[in-house]
Amino acid sequence: MKTQVAIIGAGPAGTLLSHLLGRAGIESVVLERQSRSYVLGRVRAGVLEWGTVELLRENGLGDRMDAEGFVHTTINIAWRGSDVLSIDTVDRVGQKMMAYGQTEIQHDLYEAADAAGTRLVFEAEDVALHDVDGDQPSVTYRHNGVEQRIEADFIAGCDGFHGVSRRTIPADVLREYEKVYPFGWLGILSETAPLPHLLYANHERGFALCSMRKPNLSRYYVQCPISDTVEDWPDDRFWSELFARVPPEFESRIETGPSVEKSIAPVRSFVAEPMSYGKLHLAGDAAHIVPPTGAKGLNLAVSDVHYLSRAIAGHYGGDDTYLDSYSDMALRRVWGAVRFSWSLTSLLHRFPDQTPFEQQLQENELAHLNSSALAQAALAEQYVGLPFEV
Repeated sequence: MKTQVAIIGAGPAGTLLSHLLGRAGIESVVLERQSRSYVLGRVRAGVLEWGTVELLRENGLGDRMDAEGFVHTTINIAWRGSDVLSIDTVDRVGQKMMAYGQTEIQHDLYEAADAAGTRLVFEAEDVALHDVDGDQPSVTYRHNGVEQRIEADFIAGCDGFHGVSRRTIPADVLREYEKVYPFGWLGILSETAPLPHLLYANHERGFALCSMRKPNLSRYYVQCPISDTVEDWPDDRFWSELFARVPPEFESRIETGPSVEKSIAPVRSFVAEPMSYGKLHLAGDAAHIVPPTGAKGLNLAVSDVHYLSRAIAGHYGGDDTYLDSYSDMALRRVWGAVRFSWSLTSLLHRFPDQTPFEQQLQENELAHLNSSALAQAALAEQYVGLPFEV
């Protein structure tokens, strides 16, 4: 089989890339090692930067998002159990946000792929990349017991942190940067009405977050030891702990209900450089992971795909300027998001080895944020997302 772009991974990054390339008249094949139902069952991010919202709309993917998404403009930050700062992002930087779950975006992308006749190969086993630094890269895999081979002009590695794409880059070329945080996030979904705005809480018992997915679907998190398991956290314990960490004025407004999903995620920062090697280009979690505190993971995948689709389209139009600069351009945005996510994580979590001195610094930083319109504008600007590079 031959195609112009072989895409490894049918999550949001891979399927959005295929969609954008298809709209530019560029053929692709998408390989995914999991089943379609497995990918659709993954619960991930849900807060979209407005640049992400506009990109989805411009490419025919915004109808259900606009009908079911949750536009919001306020970030609440609580600390000391009672102090609350509300940052209106429209007031500070003139931008809104959208709550719309990654799972919903994935549904929209698969529907668009089906309508366009995109070749999606699920349950592709033993995927391997070949000659990515040569003139004729290829991908081999096994599907339904049959060995297959795809020759392509380019290979896009969108197969996540544990995928094969990044590991194809030679060790003497690849540089990896990582910080593992000493806690996890226990998250639940409940079919209950969410708070109208995001609420972050820094509490002596640990971090908490109240977020949303839809008007009738809430997402809540509490910081927990990374050694904990889901079985350690029955619903009653979760709700009790959440209520202990948020101010009383919010506790009375939180609607509880049975969890429909519950999981513990490790918290880490990770960046791989370069994001291009020969004809292989990485995008999304294959190249970087950020703590969920800053709501940047899915949005970074979208910006990567925007840059990469533009670069590949430029190549077929006879101009490699964007292709040659893809890695550097993507990484500038990645490192900005990594720094912001690290900063917000450090500000809002309690660390196991945190000293009284460090706690005082953390609380002073929160007090400064509370008193400074400029500091609030800086946080809001980064949270809602900077414009794409042109």
